[in-house]
Amino acid sequence: MKINTYLVLGISLFLIPSLKAQVKTSLKLEEAIHLAWTKSNEVSLADAKVLSKSLEVQSIKNHAYPDLKVSGQYQRLANAKVNLKTGSSSSSSESTPAVDQLMLGQVTASFPVFNGFKLKNSIKSSNHLYEAETANALQTKEEVAMKVIDFYAHLYKAQKTIDLITENKKSAQQRVTDFIQLEKNGIIPRNDLLKSQLQVSKLQLSLDSATSDLNTINYELTNFLKLDPKTVIQVKESDFANFEMNGIPTSEQTALTSRKDLEAIQLQQKASLDNIEVAKSGYFPSLSLVGGYTTLDLKNVITVQNAMNFGVGLSYDLSGILKNGTAVKLAKSQAQELKSHEEMLTDYIKIEVKRAIEGYELSLKQEQVYKEAVGQATENYRIIKDKYDNGLADTNDLLEADVEQLASKINQTLTRANSIQKYYALLSASGQLNQTFNLSKI
Repeated sequence: MKINTYLVLGISLFLIPSLKAQVKTSLKLEEAIHLAWTKSNEVSLADAKVLSKSLEVQSIKNHAYPDLKVSGQYQRLANAKVNLKTGSSSSSSESTPAVDQLMLGQVTASFPVFNGFKLKNSIKSSNHLYEAETANALQTKEEVAMKVIDFYAHLYKAQKTIDLITENKKSAQQRVTDFIQLEKNGIIPRNDLLKSQLQVSKLQLSLDSATSDLNTINYELTNFLKLDPKTVIQVKESDFANFEMNGIPTSEQTALTSRKDLEAIQLQQKASLDNIEVAKSGYFPSLSLVGGYTTLDLKNVITVQNAMNFGVGLSYDLSGILKNGTAVKLAKSQAQELKSHEEMLTDYIKIEVKRAIEGYELSLKQEQVYKEAVGQATENYRIIKDKYDNGLADTNDLLEADVEQLASKINQTLTRANSIQKYYALLSASGQLNQTFNLSKI
């Protein structure tokens, strides 16, 4: 007896740390999505790209400011020979001055006035690209939200499947216990006992498989949300779907005006049209205002102070006129590429929305059918059980009815989760998922 007591105590001491290591938590879907929006690598990368584009805009705008440069030189001259030509015909007997150093200071300024509207169109292009990257970031957040939803759906399915199999396994084990006594008393053949034991083994295999799936999905979700890997997220239906599924999109028009990936392509196309104008600016001369200040000291020869200058600078790359045609053609080709991409994405969105609508409507029909099937399977098992108890049905009929009853309950649970998942998928295809979870909160 003491050995058994020590054995139980040892097992308890072994299990307590592992139980403490696991942290069970219930996290509502909206909370999980907002957590993903703030911590996931995908969103961090998208936000970094938006910041880069905003800095690119500012960098291009800086070109509108004057260029101001300050420079200075000090040079030591060795054995310099200086011949001053003053224009006088008289010769001087004075010796040549020693020139051994030069000091020069300059301040120059240049302000662009006209460059074929290159700067104006470059700023417009960079602004459109920044807006496109912002739209891409919102699309990334939508995709991240859908990824969390898929995790929750699979986690909910696995948890409910485990609950149902565990409950059914208890009944099957009790049946084995009853059959053992019946077989001992010669009431049933040993073959029936073996069939009931085989059913328990099959349920155990299913339970092990479902548990493995649950552990894998839970790990993937906690890793995605940057939570402690030992965290166990328990998903209840109220956490997964605490809303009324209404306002369902019924056409692709909502998607064509709401999808951020399509908006990003459209903004990129606008930027490409701006780039065509930037390329055409090579056909025009550049005009700028220039000014400067110079001070010079060539030792023993000349000193210049307060030498200020200002004027107009004009440059025209004549050879560039011939070369610039290729740049314009390239910009037009890139614009056509984006136009074709937009048309392809538009067609894809229409198909995606249609599939999402059909998938959601099918899931609702399946949910109703499986709801009725649970009642039918439950009643069928009751009837078969009565027949079996009265010797009118054999063990095969009883076990088959039990399996059908379990399958119908699992199917009902899975289709309920599918309906919720398909609803969110339809919102995502229509570009309305972010609004559902109030993106402005983060």
